[in-house]
This record gives sequence, C-alpha cells and structure tokens, in this order.
Amino acid sequence: MTAGRSVLALLRFRVEGELPDLPKFVISVAPHTSNWDFVVGAAAMFALDLRLAFIGKHTLFRGPFGAILRWMGGIPVDRSSPHGVVEQSVEAFRRMDRRILAIAPEGTRKQVPRFKSGFLHIARRAGVPVLLAALDYEERCVRLGPTLLPGEDVEAERERIEAYFAGIRGKRPR
Repeated sequence: MTAGRSVLALLRFRVEGELPDLPKFVISVAPHTSNWDFVVGAAAMFALDLRLAFIGKHTLFRGPFGAILRWMGGIPVDRSSPHGVVEQSVEAFRRMDRRILAIAPEGTRKQVPRFKSGFLHIARRAGVPVLLAALDYEERCVRLGPTLLPGEDVEAERERIEAYFAGIRGKRPR
C-alpha cells in the first residue's frame, strides 16, 4: 500500500473517487495511450490495496516479467485469437466470491475508431456493474466512478462509456 502511494506521489498523481463496496465488478480503464498507464494503474492498485485481475496482451507475459504480471493478477490474451475470453471471464465471476477484473476497452495503446465491447458483455452476462476509471494525465489523476450496470443494449452502453472518456486526456493526446 505504501509503495503504491509513493509511486503515485513520485508521478504526481492522485486517486479521486471511491471503489464500490461490492464483491464483484469490472473496471473499465481508459484512455490507454502509453506504457506508463500500466505503471500508474499498478501504483493505484497497490495504493488502494486492491486485489484484481487484468487482461493483457500475451506477449507481455514472456520471461521473468510474465511471472510478475501473473502474480499481480495478469491474464494473458492472444488478441488475434480470443478463444472465448468473454465466456471464461464470466465463468470466473460465477465461481468466485470476490472478483474484480480490469480491462482497457480500447484493447490497445493505439488510437481505435471505437471501444471494444467485450468488457460490457462480460459484466452483463456475469450480472456485475462496471466502474469507469479514467487515467487523466492533464489533471494527474486516477478518477474512479461512476459505476453502471450494463443493460441489454450493449452498443448504446459502449457509446455512452466512450463519450464519458472522450474528454479525458491520456499520456499521448489523441
């Protein structure tokens, strides 16, 4: 916990908002524009004493760094061939008493025309809410909230979430 706070202070970042007092939820973290997002996110995770799982590109999990990422809760995913990631994630929510899953809805650091919807499908099918977490480099802040429960219209929810994050400046402005 102290190490996370120290890293946030060193980076001149703060955490605003609160985590929902819920045993299970998905965290949608955006914008994702830089490798520094992982450092800021990991520092916030440790500062909040938060035990979570996160999805990352499988190539990041090679070598000794892979063991550290797995220890931190990382789940490698080959994005070229998803192999039922949504269904596996939903099943993990069903079999666990506590589960927090963090996902970057862009799915990459590159600019994308629209967010992917997998995180919403996971949350909706698992019956858990989504916490929006903004990495705001302009304000030097990790902003937690709002929390929403996805409805049937996943596309409308995706658009609403995308609009929420649209005004937030990542490390590399788009």
